Amino acid sequence: MMRFFKKSKTEDKVEQPEAVIVEPVVEDAPKIQPVEKKSWAARLKDGLSRTSGQLSEGITSIFTKRKLDDDALEELEELLIRADLGAKVASRIVADFAKGKFDKEISPGDVKEELASRVAAILEPVAKQVDISPAHKPHVMLVVGVNGNGKTTTIGKMANLLKNGGWKVMMAAGDTFRAAAVGQLQVWGERVGCEVVTGVENADPASVVYRAYEEAVAQGVDILLVDTAGRLHNKQNLMAELQKIFKVLQKLNPDAPHSVVQVLDATTGQNALAQVEAFKSMAQVSGLIVTKLDGTAKGGVVVALAEKFNLPIHAIGVGEGIEDLRDFSAHDFARNLLG
Repeated sequence: MMRFFKKSKTEDKVEQPEAVIVEPVVEDAPKIQPVEKKSWAARLKDGLSRTSGQLSEGITSIFTKRKLDDDALEELEELLIRADLGAKVASRIVADFAKGKFDKEISPGDVKEELASRVAAILEPVAKQVDISPAHKPHVMLVVGVNGNGKTTTIGKMANLLKNGGWKVMMAAGDTFRAAAVGQLQVWGERVGCEVVTGVENADPASVVYRAYEEAVAQGVDILLVDTAGRLHNKQNLMAELQKIFKVLQKLNPDAPHSVVQVLDATTGQNALAQVEAFKSMAQVSGLIVTKLDGTAKGGVVVALAEKFNLPIHAIGVGEGIEDLRDFSAHDFARNLLG
């Protein structure tokens, strides 16, 4: 089971609540025959199938009964760029790959193995869980990102995973200007058995976060997940809102928020890099979660993000299901990306 959060060494002294597993409840669902649940490995493979299919077909086309020459290398680089690894990463990988193999025949399978190894080497340093210290209770996680990236859904999935891992979790509906976001978070709260602190419609987001923190302290909550607005088109207002949330939290606890996680939509491709640039300046982003990998042929953007920002990638999402969010594994991702 995904842990998502890594316990600090000193945490051994702190007793954690017994794990509670809450099964999702689907109301008014049509009666269907039960089907075997897919493993995470199978879901990851399915989620990356569009990207891996494109890469696999391209590699087979380029390298079947052919030597590694300048034309083949150029075609390979273009293929990696189309999968959204980015020009810089693609150029570096191809240059390294060619060393010692130039003008030699190489099989598509060998190419995939070599590329998977090089992609994993780029991703390995950023595949990190969020570090939780017992000194900070509650651990406040501010979740940021552009509206539509799957931010609120991701918070609900995180709450479920964390509760199943034995943590006491609370959610704060800080995106007060979107009634749909508040309602969606409340549905997730009911689904996973987790309290959601809300405010009146159009309430000051900072006031909701303030009250949520006080409630979390009073109830002995381990982790407080805070949803935020993501209207990037109105950057000035968004920056003001986020800065106010920071100020309010730091009045209550000088170290809060303890982590700021940005949720990204893989289907946006290279635009995800521009979003990280924007939120890094506004919200001191400390880590990333990449969602919607099941709906894109641009899964390589995860590699581009790792190369450019060197920010921890905590988890990835490969579907809409409650279990379709897990820890990010560099090795598993690289192998499935290359088919």
